[in-house]
Amino acid sequence: MLRLESEKGWWLVTHPDHARLAGAFAEAWGNERFLPPEPRANVLLGIRCHDDGWAARDAAPQITKQGKPSAFSTELVGKYSAFEEIDLQDYLAVRDRAVHQMAEQDALAALLISMHTYNLLTEHADRSTIRPDGLTLLDSFLIAQTKFQTELLRRVRSGGFHDDETSDSRIRDHFCLLQATDNLSLLSCVGYLKPATLLHPLPLRDGNYSEVRVTPLGERHFRLEPYPFNSPALEFSLPARHVEGKTFASAPHLQEEFSRATVIQLRVTVTA
Repeated sequence: MLRLESEKGWWLVTHPDHARLAGAFAEAWGNERFLPPEPRANVLLGIRCHDDGWAARDAAPQITKQGKPSAFSTELVGKYSAFEEIDLQDYLAVRDRAVHQMAEQDALAALLISMHTYNLLTEHADRSTIRPDGLTLLDSFLIAQTKFQTELLRRVRSGGFHDDETSDSRIRDHFCLLQATDNLSLLSCVGYLKPATLLHPLPLRDGNYSEVRVTPLGERHFRLEPYPFNSPALEFSLPARHVEGKTFASAPHLQEEFSRATVIQLRVTVTA
């Protein structure tokens, strides 16, 4: 779950809906300067479905010790300590499920999801916040992901793609696009109001790479420089539910409020 505080409560967005927004960004990615993803269908699938492992958990949202909805929020952008406010074993199970669900359908998409998961738990993890038994669990998980990535890459390279679509550098480009669109979606979902970047330099048509800077202009309205999309101004829809109250007495209380809340389409705007 992702949360954005309102005057009377919280806007809540499920992980799969957040990922669908990232997928919509990826569909519009590419112009005379920025390289669009190829093989397109596989990369878009991986981006659009990279958080599908969260579906069951997000259908029954939990609460924190303070009674808030347990969710990714603006104060956690760029951090791992208390990431998702979720038990580590549960978190790893969700991430593993997302990779293996996709592996049954598309090896390249699954590889990108696994790379995304590995990056979150290495470059963005604050190991000082994890207990020794948790670190053992985490490291075993990372080893298993590395081994599975090797198997997925073997499947990808025997799957009929052009060599230049599955080279190490091109797969890295696909991964960076997932990271970029995921990050822009996160900024949208939590109403982030500080300047940011889309994490990694992204590939250009001339063979070079460029960082993309993000400047908030208003509520879920961002200016990107340089601009990577195929139209100078785009609007996207983000499904969200509003629950009233800052804290909840129990998880079932929150779940009841969430289940009866109407899905509202929030607007996200990006401009050059």
